[in-house]
Amino acid sequence: MVHPAAYDGGMLRAALLALSGDAPIGRHLRRWAEHSGWGRRLSGRFVAGLTLGDALAAVQQLNRQGLAASLDPLGEHVATRAAAAQAAEQAIAILDAIAAVRADATLSLKLSQLGLDVNSHGHDVDRDLAAAHLRRVLAAAARQGNVVCVDMEGSDYTAATLALVEQLHAEGLPVSTVVQAALRRTPADLERLLSQRIGVRLVKGAYREPAERAWQRKAAVDECYLRLMRRVLEAAPGLAAAPPGMTMGAATGVAIATHDERLIRAAVAYARQRGLAPAAFEFQLLYGIRRDLQRQLQAEGWRVRIYVPFGPAWYPYLMRRLAERPANLLFLLRNLGN
Repeated sequence: MVHPAAYDGGMLRAALLALSGDAPIGRHLRRWAEHSGWGRRLSGRFVAGLTLGDALAAVQQLNRQGLAASLDPLGEHVATRAAAAQAAEQAIAILDAIAAVRADATLSLKLSQLGLDVNSHGHDVDRDLAAAHLRRVLAAAARQGNVVCVDMEGSDYTAATLALVEQLHAEGLPVSTVVQAALRRTPADLERLLSQRIGVRLVKGAYREPAERAWQRKAAVDECYLRLMRRVLEAAPGLAAAPPGMTMGAATGVAIATHDERLIRAAVAYARQRGLAPAAFEFQLLYGIRRDLQRQLQAEGWRVRIYVPFGPAWYPYLMRRLAERPANLLFLLRNLGN
């Protein structure tokens, strides 16, 4: 997102983000957490299990409640070509499983899962390897009538991620992506994506970034989010999440992804002001967070999609979620004994 000092409780957020990264203490804690029963119990609120079967069960439960989903197989920054190939095969298997059970779900993934880091040096990335794997995954999505959202990572990856998304969208493949309000470059990136009619998921951001790249105060991030939210809603009626012919009718080209109720209410007011139908866009919220808000938006008639992460490599994801809203940490600790 932004530097933790941008928020109240910034010291705690800084510590949580540090523990999510590659510092020695973070690596040691991750190894312990991901292999301990206590750690898996801690993650259960925000992560829908360790296996695809666990995640599909969660998705089907959400579907029965009238909520769509986006499956997110956790595991980023793979270090070998074999691991990247395995991640691509997993992504294709997820798409096949979604189709087999006729779930209302899409797929989200990160390019560092598909080899963007393999054989890289410094900030260089292996676009060719990631592009080859992403092309295979998107071809599978096209066969299934589905769409894949390429998640955004830290700002070192932004340019390469957007370049690949734009390249493969131009090839007619069903891909959308994420833009982060915290990054200073995002307004220009968004205009370029919208000019190509590429679907976007608008988030605040979830990574520590330097001041030259990102807004450092919460108020500045929120102000930028509001501006970008209005822009994507203006573009929503003409924006497709995938090429014509896709069968996932619940997928839209614009997703407003936040748990900030002030921003959500601003989006609702602006959508109503512009006379947008609920089918023109969707709200996206994270699995296990603000279920009351999910139900409230759904009851008001808006489309709601739940981002459903799963897999054994859950630790970095959980730490970023806790850093975004440290109150979640207190919630988890209170409920460990229940």
